[in-house]
Amino acid sequence: MAEVLSIDGPERVSLISEPMPMAAPGGFLVETVYSGVSAGTELTYVKGTNPYLNTSWDPALGLFGTGGPVMAYPVRGIGYMQVGMVVDSRTDAVAAGRIVAMAYGHRTAYAADPLRDRFVELPRDLDPLLGIYAAHMGPICANGLLHAAHDLLGPGVRDLLDGVRGRRVVVVGAGVVGLLVAAFAAGAGAGTEVVVVDETPARLCVAAALGVETLPAEDAFQLKRRWRHGPNDHGADVVFQCRGQERALALALKLLRPQGSAIDLAFYTGGAGLVRLGEEFHHNGLSLRCAQIGRVPRGMAHAWDRDRLSRETVELLHRIGPWLREHVITDVVRFGKAPELLRDLAARRRQALQAVLCRDVQDERG
Repeated sequence: MAEVLSIDGPERVSLISEPMPMAAPGGFLVETVYSGVSAGTELTYVKGTNPYLNTSWDPALGLFGTGGPVMAYPVRGIGYMQVGMVVDSRTDAVAAGRIVAMAYGHRTAYAADPLRDRFVELPRDLDPLLGIYAAHMGPICANGLLHAAHDLLGPGVRDLLDGVRGRRVVVVGAGVVGLLVAAFAAGAGAGTEVVVVDETPARLCVAAALGVETLPAEDAFQLKRRWRHGPNDHGADVVFQCRGQERALALALKLLRPQGSAIDLAFYTGGAGLVRLGEEFHHNGLSLRCAQIGRVPRGMAHAWDRDRLSRETVELLHRIGPWLREHVITDVVRFGKAPELLRDLAARRRQALQAVLCRDVQDERG
């Protein structure tokens, strides 16, 4: 039998058993080694705040609120940071014994179709635990960098770091998304300044261990005085907004120089009353770009597909792997403890920067 995580209602999480899947002709079977937990999107289902649970979504019109809810409990198959071992392959696309990164939800086994399911075969010299970022989370962050590059250069982007190299950059939020974005940006070199801003001292310490400058949110306005470009032109060239709080978005806009851009990677499940569009946004002529993984910048899909973003991610993982293991991946727990873990994270009874589910008891920590 295989185990699947089931969110049965607000604050109700369980594991259910299903018959073990089998590899179909042309497919392959993976058994999960690691499964990373998203403290953002996934917990909205545990809390009951995800908009899919409360309203409709019309993909043709791109509108919410034109009918009944898209989803109902129980919700299964969430999760997008899986690493699995191929235990049975009936395809030439991947051999048995290889480790792959995928996004198939929190389950202990999955039957994949290489024509339908995207997978990233991990290099043999990469720690499999780091593979939780290769298929989806890392590309989310790389796509934020790509949006910044497109904002500056349009379709002439040649390098992921074109939008930050030699510029003054702020990353608001030192969760996993913010830290990976900062790690990407810190590699730009050539005069690039990267500052991570957050409200939590412990998270700022993690960012500092990466080697970037950090500032508490209440002190961030000093950057407006420090970064002078000319008369009446102060602030960051680009801000990556990586925290799903309205006050974080409000701060991001305040830190920008006139005509600067905020690249928004956050997910907001409520309103945004603190975002005063009649103030800095209006008077400084700012831009706000939503950079979600569902699309790359317009006109760039042919050159920057998801596989290329994954390759950029794997290169980053090779560079910062020890830092990720020591500072970012804080909790590794057995799959059987997943319901308790998600309930505790949603209720804030437990704090974890990056929690990971594992199959082997010897991996447990945190």
